[in-house]
Amino acid sequence: MTAILGISAFYHDSAAALVVDGQIVAAAQEERFTRKKHDHAFPMHAIDYCLSEAGLQGGDLDYVAFYDKPLLKFERLLETYLAYAPRGFRSFVRAMPLWLRHKLHLPRVMRRGLGGAYTKRFVFTEHHESHAASAFFPSPFEAAAILTLDGVGEWATASFGVGRGRTIELSHELRFPHSLGLLYSAFTYFCGFKVNSGEYKLMGLAPFGEPRYAGLIREKLIDLKPDGSFRLDMRYFNYCQGLTMTNARFASLFGGPARSAETPITQREMDLAASVQVVTEDVVLAIGRHVHERTGMRDLCLAGGVALNCVANGRLLREGPFERVWVQPAAGDAGGALGSALFVWHQLLEKPREASAWSGAGGDAQRGSLLGPAIETGESLERVLSSVGAVSRRYEDDEELAERVALLLASGKVVGWCRGRMEFGPRALGARSILGDPRSREMQSRMNVKIKFRESFRPFAPAVLAAEAGDWFELGKNADSPYMLLVGPVAPGRRVAHENGDARAAGLDRVREVRSQVPAVTHVDHSARVQTVDRTRNPGFSTLIEAWHRLTGCPVLVNTSFNVRGEPIVATAADAYRCFMATNMDALVVGDRLLLKEDQPGWTEHEVDEHLAKFELD
Repeated sequence: MTAILGISAFYHDSAAALVVDGQIVAAAQEERFTRKKHDHAFPMHAIDYCLSEAGLQGGDLDYVAFYDKPLLKFERLLETYLAYAPRGFRSFVRAMPLWLRHKLHLPRVMRRGLGGAYTKRFVFTEHHESHAASAFFPSPFEAAAILTLDGVGEWATASFGVGRGRTIELSHELRFPHSLGLLYSAFTYFCGFKVNSGEYKLMGLAPFGEPRYAGLIREKLIDLKPDGSFRLDMRYFNYCQGLTMTNARFASLFGGPARSAETPITQREMDLAASVQVVTEDVVLAIGRHVHERTGMRDLCLAGGVALNCVANGRLLREGPFERVWVQPAAGDAGGALGSALFVWHQLLEKPREASAWSGAGGDAQRGSLLGPAIETGESLERVLSSVGAVSRRYEDDEELAERVALLLASGKVVGWCRGRMEFGPRALGARSILGDPRSREMQSRMNVKIKFRESFRPFAPAVLAAEAGDWFELGKNADSPYMLLVGPVAPGRRVAHENGDARAAGLDRVREVRSQVPAVTHVDHSARVQTVDRTRNPGFSTLIEAWHRLTGCPVLVNTSFNVRGEPIVATAADAYRCFMATNMDALVVGDRLLLKEDQPGWTEHEVDEHLAKFELD
């Protein structure tokens, strides 16, 4: 047996992944255990979980891999500072403590994190190598082009190459400071959202605006070549030498200072979002076409933070030259932990890889990305629920539970759904989800404002039975989107005429318009971020949607992550109960138990925390 642990840490989203004899055994983000969103600390809890899932100790590991090369990244930091000195001094000084404490002494930090039990050598893969490995090795393709796009790794901000069998080879790269990810993050910052987490908001805001500034972006900010390579005009950006993404010149170009967080969103922000989104899509399409031309491959694998832009992914699939596109579900830095472990197994140890046959359902090695800890069951679950006096009903039969939940959803209830192993990556895929009726015109606003406590314009995703997806959504050449990483239009036959004729609402008020038979998951541009569901990847979730389909004739549910704004997705039964009681959710399924809000003790959120804290201490 060969056990390989992959680690990503100290930048954005720390994670650990364990590969045993080439099989992905476990993977999880540290934030799910510490409850600190995007926790970048050394992932001790995630490592402990991965080892326990395999019944291993640190000393049983054969290899430990880290997802980038810290010394090479430090070289970039120093060279960038020297290029801009003395202007970058504040930024440089702020970064130094983390480097001096942790990043420059990673072997020592990792050995300590593994309890001193691991005494073998460490493997450091390059950042985009880790992304590429995470994209290709779990994919269903025997051979494919590989494209990675993110903010920045060591020096690279994008790369492409080819994967064949057990090897990957990256042949081209784009280098810092010219970065599509950082361009998008600059607009995220300027529109008043948090960098490295608010990019989803910017993507969701884009359809409310018009791309009025796209020409200005192309003229002033980015020099895009036909092959998709580009250069940014760094006179408008501040991320090389300062503590902000943009500068006064950028603000002057776009009509005033950056929006302050939590202030009203204006038409300018909507139009800026629409503009940078369409430019990003154009760049991705240009790169995709060039990669296809250079590699001659019919299939493409994607990873890196920009690969989480599912609108660009959908457009690349529909309009681009590739027959099939597979995106790593944990496409950001967390996925680098998995990529580094798989790189060691296949590339360095030269172990064979058998690509799964593309079946449209379950045809990859990612195992539905349900790679995290399982929700408690049996006596463990009973102890959690008893500690807060929770009232629940146990269902031994999945079909019976699904039918009862379908009835609740049909009556307008919002249901928290926690079953089986947790998702790896940023998307809830039916293991840690909040569910609702997509046919309801009030459901989007209700779930956003009263349950998620987030901006009312944020769109929700439809979870649809894979066999029915083509009748409801246009996904182009690939009707399979199991990881919620493709956006496509709602099928014309499912759209409805505007009820007020030409009297359209303006701005964010457009969110209340009914545009289809499933208004709660139809964005203002008739698009939807689709998740296709089948029994192979997630049988329990599929059983529920099948019951819902039989009851209502609709094979679609609203699916959003089980968390509130500013918190990670719930991991445990205690996390789920706390979130359930602190929001306006009507019911909770946790394991084989169903809880109705009306039956629960009238705890305040503080009292729930007190009781759960006592339980956790016990």
